[in-house]
Amino acid sequence: MGSGIYLEVKGDFSKTYKSLKDLSLFSTYKLMGILEKYGEEGVRALQSTTPKDSGLTASSWSYDIEVEKDLITISWNNSNINDGVPIAVLIQYGHGTGTGGYVEGVDYINPAMHPIFKQIADSAWKEVRGL
Repeated sequence: MGSGIYLEVKGDFSKTYKSLKDLSLFSTYKLMGILEKYGEEGVRALQSTTPKDSGLTASSWSYDIEVEKDLITISWNNSNINDGVPIAVLIQYGHGTGTGGYVEGVDYINPAMHPIFKQIADSAWKEVRGL
């Protein structure tokens, strides 16, 4: 053999792979806890800022967390739907009326969720960096 460094490895890396997978699962569980916390905070923020007529739209907020292979997704949902139309969206963006009028939207979702998104990003970044 020529000059230089020679390295021979026997066996496999199954223990290393298992350790890395366990660490990944640990991080996923920690991130799930973070997202559950902010999911609940997001629901409370949306409930408090949703314009209230009957209060049904405000009380219809929930959140879901989905875990896929390398992706965790959190979404906020509103179950108040009338004739297939989500009422929360009509309030947010406005809508036409049946008589030719228009009801202007009220931007209540973005101001409620902006601080929550920032907190999620900050917490996730700290988790990734190991702080």
